[in-house]
Amino acid sequence: MLTVFVGCVIFLFLVDKIFEIIHMLERLAVNAKVNLVYIETILKIIGIAYIAEFAVQITKDAGQGAIASKIELAGKVIILAMAIPILTVLIETIIKLIPS
Repeated sequence: MLTVFVGCVIFLFLVDKIFEIIHMLERLAVNAKVNLVYIETILKIIGIAYIAEFAVQITKDAGQGAIASKIELAGKVIILAMAIPILTVLIETIIKLIPS
């Protein structure tokens, strides 16, 4: 329980910095005229990666290595599922650039 509490407290101290980073990325995307949907998706993917890693470390600390590996797999599958629209657009863009 102490590990979870300390991890959450550290995260709460970092929330302001995370908000500043997200705001800066959104401003850059607007200036570059990038669709904000893609930026939001990438930020969600990063968030899922951090949360999954946090959960994996907690379960490993609790001596539950098997559960930790399942959480890691689930995080990777969710990330892959969320990245499909971005990968689709990327592939379509590459195909348009290739001369016929």
